[in-house]
Amino acid sequence: MSKAEKTRQYIIEKTAPIFNMKGYAGTSLTDLTEATGLTKGSIYGNFTNKEEVATEVYIYNISILHEKLKAGIEAETTAEGKLHAFISFYRNGWKRLNEKGGCPILNCSVEADDNLPFLKKTVQDSVKKWANTLSRIMENGKKNGEIKDIDSTQYAYTICALIEGGVMLAKISDGPKHLYTALDRAQLIINQEILVMSRLHST
Repeated sequence: MSKAEKTRQYIIEKTAPIFNMKGYAGTSLTDLTEATGLTKGSIYGNFTNKEEVATEVYIYNISILHEKLKAGIEAETTAEGKLHAFISFYRNGWKRLNEKGGCPILNCSVEADDNLPFLKKTVQDSVKKWANTLSRIMENGKKNGEIKDIDSTQYAYTICALIEGGVMLAKISDGPKHLYTALDRAQLIINQEILVMSRLHST
C-alpha cells in the first residue's frame, strides 16, 4: 500500500472500536484525533469528512465479522454443519462481540435509518449479504437432500432477525441470557423446519 493508503487504513483501524461503541453522533473529532494521535488536518487530509470515515469504518467492522463467521462456516462440509456453525458463532462469540461494542449491523441499522441516510445503503447491503450467506447454505442443502423444500430467503431473514433481536436484548441487559434463548429458538427452527433430518435433533 502507498503511504496515503496506509494512513487511511490506520485511521480506520484505530477509530473502528470508537464508532462501534459510541455511534456516529457520539463520536467526536476529538475522539478521532486522540485515538489516532493525528491532527484534524491529517484526518481530513485523508478523508473528505466524518461521514466518509464512518462509512469506511463500518465496512471494516462488518468485514471482520463476516470473515470470522465465514471461517467457521467453511470449516464444515454439510449444510447442517454450516447452519449449526452460524448459530455457534454468536453463542461462543457473544462476550468478545459485546466487549467491542456489539454487532455493527445492529448498532448502525437504527442510527442509519433515523439519522444517517449516507450510511443506510451500505448497511442494507451488508444485511443482504448476511442473509444471502444463510440462504445459499440452504439452497445448496436442497440439492444434496439435507434441506426441505422451503423458502430459503424467508428462513434466512427469520434467523437473522432472531439473532439481532437476541444481540440487542443481551446488550441492553448486560448478559447473554436472551441471546441464548433466541439462538435456541433459531436452532429449533433449523432442526425441525429446515433440515430433512437433524443428527443433533434425533439424538
